[in-house]
Amino acid sequence: MKSISSTELRQNISAVLDDVERGERVLISRNGRVIAEVVPAHTELAQPAWKRPRPRLSIPGVSLSALILAEREEGP
Repeated sequence: MKSISSTELRQNISAVLDDVERGERVLISRNGRVIAEVVPAHTELAQPAWKRPRPRLSIPGVSLSALILAEREEGP
C-alpha cells in the first residue's frame, strides 16, 4: 500500500490513478494524518444488487403455478 500527501496527489494525480487502476491501494494524508484511501473499483459492484443476475431457482416436477391452479379448481 502506497502512502502520499495531498500535495503529492494534486501534482501526480494521473500517475496515482494509473497505480490504482493496476490494483494498488493508496493512502492520502494531510498534515501527517491519513484522511482517505483510494482503492480500485470493483466491476461487479458497478451495478446495483437488484440489477445483478441471480441464479434461477428450479424444482423438478410440477410447476408451482400449475399446483396453485389445480388447487383452485378443486375448491374448498
